[in-house]
Amino acid sequence: MVVTTSARGGGGDRTPSRRRGCGLAPAGAAALLAGASCLCYGRSLQGEFVHDDVWAIVNNPDVRPGAPLRWGIFTNDFWGKGMAENTSHKSYRPLCVLTFKLNIFLTGMNPFYFHAVNIILHCLVTLVLMYTCDKTVFKNRGLAFVTALLFAVHPIHTEAVAGIVGRADVLACLLFLLAFLSYNRSLDQGCVGGSFPSTVSPFFLLLSLFLGTCAMLVKETGITVFGVCLVYDLFSLSNKQDKSSNGALCPRSPQQPGSPQPSSLPGHPHRENGKQQRFPHKGAWGGCHSPLPPEPKSSGFPVSPRAVWSMMRFLTYSYLLAFNVWLLLAPVTLCYDWQVGSIPLVETIWDMRNLATIFLAVVMALLSLHCLAAFKRLEHKEVLVGLLFLVFPFIPASNLFFRVGFVVAERVLYMPSMGYCILFVHGLSKLCTWLNRCGATTLIVSTVLLLLLFSWKTVKQNEIWLSRESLFRSGVQTLPHNAKVHYNYANFLKDQGRNKEAIYHYRTALKLYPRHASALNNLGTLTRDTAEAKMYYQRALQLHPQHNRALFNLGNLLKSQEKKEEAITLLKDSIKYGPEFADAYSSLASLLAEQAHFISTPLKML
Repeated sequence: MVVTTSARGGGGDRTPSRRRGCGLAPAGAAALLAGASCLCYGRSLQGEFVHDDVWAIVNNPDVRPGAPLRWGIFTNDFWGKGMAENTSHKSYRPLCVLTFKLNIFLTGMNPFYFHAVNIILHCLVTLVLMYTCDKTVFKNRGLAFVTALLFAVHPIHTEAVAGIVGRADVLACLLFLLAFLSYNRSLDQGCVGGSFPSTVSPFFLLLSLFLGTCAMLVKETGITVFGVCLVYDLFSLSNKQDKSSNGALCPRSPQQPGSPQPSSLPGHPHRENGKQQRFPHKGAWGGCHSPLPPEPKSSGFPVSPRAVWSMMRFLTYSYLLAFNVWLLLAPVTLCYDWQVGSIPLVETIWDMRNLATIFLAVVMALLSLHCLAAFKRLEHKEVLVGLLFLVFPFIPASNLFFRVGFVVAERVLYMPSMGYCILFVHGLSKLCTWLNRCGATTLIVSTVLLLLLFSWKTVKQNEIWLSRESLFRSGVQTLPHNAKVHYNYANFLKDQGRNKEAIYHYRTALKLYPRHASALNNLGTLTRDTAEAKMYYQRALQLHPQHNRALFNLGNLLKSQEKKEEAITLLKDSIKYGPEFADAYSSLASLLAEQAHFISTPLKML
């Protein structure tokens, strides 16, 4: 690995004579990157369908085997629900759903091939990222290689690559980069007298629009590539106007293979957490979303509760930006679900975590100012590209402009991590220029050790994603104060017949989050005391009156106590709020048959 020791700008023209290599042929560098990616993620090939994979693939009516290929894929969300339905997650990713359908058509429901496709896509993203950095970011090919290598082994990508539903992020990222490269190829790189760069190839411009649209239809954040291209073009035009005003000679000549390309840069719904919308109490799940603001602390002045809540929301969401950056810098604590209780609310301006927010704001402001100043001198395009790649793809998931269905989701950092890797390697390069030979050698050795450490962490994280049990157990071990990971683990234990352990984790989830209606309902199903079970069902319905499973369970309990009229009412409500719940129809039909009021189907009665 070579880290450059010469300070050079990123904005000037590049010619083959000024380029520096990394001592590796492009084919050798590509082979090393692909090998590193496969070594880090090869273990995931043995994995099964876990967590959201079950809902997005196994139970998705648009995907599962035998389901015909129909236009419903283009009218339903990622989980197979109609976009117009209230229970829809509103995540529109038809092209990603089609890749799942193609997987099943070619190889059936074997998870091995689903994981293999994800690993191949990750390898392709890594290779295209190196090519992008080589052509449009760095003048030293070695820096492009190190950037791609850091991206290939970074542990934050484990959820996106080892989790099958993470394909949306990986494929969108690939299309994002290809759209950017196509846009860059479509523009004239010479100086022109007009206000806008002339279009050399309308074909590549249209190809860029097509690929960007495809990226958006794979995952919503793909649309940010257009914003990145626009901002990058604004800086490129400023460069050209400065060159013209300074009398710079910019002859029009055919592109050389190594010449610079004033590129447009690329810029993911949320968690994207599919389960969030599948639970009836979906609005209460956010780990930093409280349904009601806490009582304001007493002070000498009257304070509106709405103002207090607005302040808390702003401080918390701002801190989450710093928290996400920390995950990129130090991916030590990783978890498949950062929901209920994982990150406490920032309630006052005196919370020490606000220092992290302020520090991030200062760093980003300084980088932006440096970027503006450097472009006046036609230098350091690396900072601009890094910032655009880091910031733009994260904007849809930031919660600052509109609410999304998650607090922190590691897989949404897949695309922004490209910008982080560029900035990190550029910083190492600049630091090398300020160090003596011994210091530079120490820095290079430290970087190699960091890459090895990241690789080891990625391999260990892959082991966690091999099965539902290992994934859910790791969540409890990593974030024991997160109510949702206890609930998920309890569901798994209940399915395995390990009822005592399941009861413990349901009760732990309720201690951490007492308003969890589904935990109350499931706990009632494991309770032998009918009076206690009835109490759990009633509490669940107090919290969520439309919880169709609690209505069904309470109706069956009353049926066993010969309270048939009440039972019929509850079972009807269960069908009303869960029309696809077959057990409710069966139970209601048998109850009506006992009362000699049997009809052919409960639907006619409703």
